[in-house]
Amino acid sequence: MNTKAAVLHQMKLGRPYTDSNPLKIEKLTLDSPGFNEVVVKIKAAGICHSDLSVIDGNRPRPLPMALGHEAAGVVVALGEGVNKLAIGDHVVFAFLPSCGSCSYCHSGRAALCEPGAEANGKGTLLGGYKRIHNQGDYYHHHLGVSGFAEFSVASVDSLVKIDQEIPFEIAALFGCAVMTGVGAVVNTAQLKFGESILIVGLGGVGLSAILGAKAAGASNIIAADLNSKKRAIGKELGANFTIDSSKKNASQFLKDLSGGGVDVAVEFAGAIPALEFAFNATKRGGRTVTAALPHPDAKLEISPVTLVGQEKTLKGSYLGSCIPSRDIPAYIELYKTGRLNVEKLISHRMKLEDINEGFERLAKGDALRQSILLDSIFK
Repeated sequence: MNTKAAVLHQMKLGRPYTDSNPLKIEKLTLDSPGFNEVVVKIKAAGICHSDLSVIDGNRPRPLPMALGHEAAGVVVALGEGVNKLAIGDHVVFAFLPSCGSCSYCHSGRAALCEPGAEANGKGTLLGGYKRIHNQGDYYHHHLGVSGFAEFSVASVDSLVKIDQEIPFEIAALFGCAVMTGVGAVVNTAQLKFGESILIVGLGGVGLSAILGAKAAGASNIIAADLNSKKRAIGKELGANFTIDSSKKNASQFLKDLSGGGVDVAVEFAGAIPALEFAFNATKRGGRTVTAALPHPDAKLEISPVTLVGQEKTLKGSYLGSCIPSRDIPAYIELYKTGRLNVEKLISHRMKLEDINEGFERLAKGDALRQSILLDSIFK
């Protein structure tokens, strides 16, 4: 099967990306799906900062790679042994496959699936294979998805079946932005009804966290970002107060707002000063969660005396500590009942050929979630 896809051959190309064009739209060939694999016709894909982190070199990946990890589409072909999905099913991709048999999957911690993490690191599908090539030269898969494409071969364990009435551009959001943001709040931080929360970094994931905190019954939602436009959107989505965390008096202002500190702080900015701000904002006994991925060389300094003497906790969150097959349908139900207004996260819609423009817009801070639509309206 032939497909068009956005391929990254070199990291750290200069900006603006509209000039350097780090992603090349290429005509590629997909192998037939193998055991427990399917072909998905991609209908919509979201542009995420984690994709940008591969392009700018902050999140190194093996190259060449067909990029994109937040997508939704329709199953159009089945490999051998597939019994969980059928042709015509609508699906959302999860960016970490859950093997279902390792110790972490057995203990309900699918976000830590060891075979899934190994496959993602190598740029293969869960079974260890690559299915994308250009005249016999095989390309790497991005987190088992490679969603910036017309078609994708994926493991069944990377997919979650969803209701067919959900628009694809909305459905795609649940594969990363919503799953990561809402999951970090309700699964990792375990926000309790009536607790206060600080959310640092208001991209698509951070704004999803605001929606999750509101749905979970937070008493006081404080949102922090350096970008005034994003702070305004955070307020619109449910934040009670917003803060520019770069201001000299930001920490004291927050403590005044929260009565000495928040119960929970979650950080999505991917910058050490942002994580420091979040940790310092939590009160005694407070919980700080980070779901961001800064450069691997970035380091955070924390005094153990603070951890012990104030009984604070600092915890990482990957995949929103979610079990995708459980949480994606649950979050979609919240959307259907009007409790997660995720449609407000989409700031731009575009065709695949405009993808480098979309990444430049993201790098400048001029976008929330941008949706690439791969259907007839652009043809």
